[in-house]
Amino acid sequence: MTIAMKKLLFLVCAMLTLLCTSATAKTLVVYYSYTNYCREIVTTLTSQIQADVLEIQPAEKGLKYEANGYALGTQLLNAIKANPNNAGSYPVIDPVTTSVGDYQTIIIVTPLWWSQMAANMQTYLFNNGSRMAGMNVGLIVSSASSGISGVVNDCKRLVPDGNYFSENLWINHSNHSNRATLIRNWLTAINYHTVTGISESKTTAATAPTRIYDLGGRLVVGESSKGIYVKNGKKLIK
Repeated sequence: MTIAMKKLLFLVCAMLTLLCTSATAKTLVVYYSYTNYCREIVTTLTSQIQADVLEIQPAEKGLKYEANGYALGTQLLNAIKANPNNAGSYPVIDPVTTSVGDYQTIIIVTPLWWSQMAANMQTYLFNNGSRMAGMNVGLIVSSASSGISGVVNDCKRLVPDGNYFSENLWINHSNHSNRATLIRNWLTAINYHTVTGISESKTTAATAPTRIYDLGGRLVVGESSKGIYVKNGKKLIK
């Protein structure tokens, strides 16, 4: 084999390795949102990391799980608890075409329903949890005020062989408005980029470089003199 052919073979192997690494290093954010809190969490999360998003939807639309003293929601959860190994115990959700096998990291964002994981998210994990064996698994839970231990237990029952991050993230209604900081701190605490092998991150307001322009639209370099400027999209008077 000539030196040129060896170099070509080396480059092809390197490219294949890179392609395989980038494919397995992808993150999928799976969420269910009933009151829109989880949807807002996902929007904030995906402004800080690169990820695909899958929303879980119930097959029957317009249901009021909290009506009549939470009768329907309680009924769904009790059916699961009575026979958690039976697919018929779980509410039907819309078909899902996204394959978890295309990802190495799964982040689950779910509401808490009366100390348990929302029934519709449990359906998705019952159907797909076994396929997440060995994958990195993160859990973000939204609740009014209740602790999330019951949701954590449900997740580990449904995804027993996941490689869970060192911490789960709980965002309750009182600190929901501070979710950007909570998510950023969580990603740091779990060492997200190192554990997942994903080095890229999105620029957020907290990490964006400072840019100052004069009123003519020209970038100001160095110390600006007194006057009116635009700094990161906001008026600045010096």
